[in-house]
Amino acid sequence: MGAAGAGTLLGRVRYEVLPAGATEEKVLAHVPRDVVVTVTASPVKGLEPTLDLTGRLAAHGYRVVPHVPARLLRDDVHLKDVVERLGGAGVDDVFVPAGDAESPAGPYPGALPVLRRLGELGSPFARVGITGHPESHPLIHDDLTVQAMRDKHAHATYIVGNLCFDPRVLGEWIGRIRRRGVTLPVHVGVAGPVQRAKLLAMATRIGVGESTRFLTRHPSWFLRLAAPGGYAPEKLLSRAQEALTAPSAGVAGLHVFTFNQIAETERWRRDLLDRLATATS
Repeated sequence: MGAAGAGTLLGRVRYEVLPAGATEEKVLAHVPRDVVVTVTASPVKGLEPTLDLTGRLAAHGYRVVPHVPARLLRDDVHLKDVVERLGGAGVDDVFVPAGDAESPAGPYPGALPVLRRLGELGSPFARVGITGHPESHPLIHDDLTVQAMRDKHAHATYIVGNLCFDPRVLGEWIGRIRRRGVTLPVHVGVAGPVQRAKLLAMATRIGVGESTRFLTRHPSWFLRLAAPGGYAPEKLLSRAQEALTAPSAGVAGLHVFTFNQIAETERWRRDLLDRLATATS
């Protein structure tokens, strides 16, 4: 990958973390304050762990983006409470997916009604992210996922791409959404340098919750991540360079799925930046 293109992308990263017991400590120890941290939400544990960790990390000076899945919101009062709590913590950026809960906890089956309601509440967040699906969604046709982005376009400010391991598919997806008139900047979803042994342990540990659900719902992703020598993020970035760095692509940066291997992810990023700097010196 060209040094300029790679350096630009690696300098504009977001780290997705899970709200587990040691997450705060790991972030404080390894993540620079200029790296955005996004906090997932579990359909089993609900929003409370997400909101709690978001508030604590924001108090430490991080720019934090909580996930607020539509299907976890119990009612309008709950939504207003979430907005007030995040505003009190100084959070001005939220990511609003539909969520993985099998059935909605309240009146919001998808992200669009929540986005509309946030608009009615005065658009309390300066930045609002929505989901993009570079690889086919198991239950939704590709054209429908693109149309869903168009429907949410007026209520959002950026797109977070779900995981993709195929540079060709990634480039075609970016081209397709641009041709359909979706102009929002994209944060490309990339899995970090996950260690195979840790990934397998995480996937099989009872009670992990969010991580296990994520991997079991996306078995092809798990297989690609777990295969010995089967995945390296820098290879994907290199092969997708043209698609990611073209001015027409509108790629704002990388959204890195850390699977809570936070130290390893930041070490990988710093090492790659150092190698790129050496190559151009």
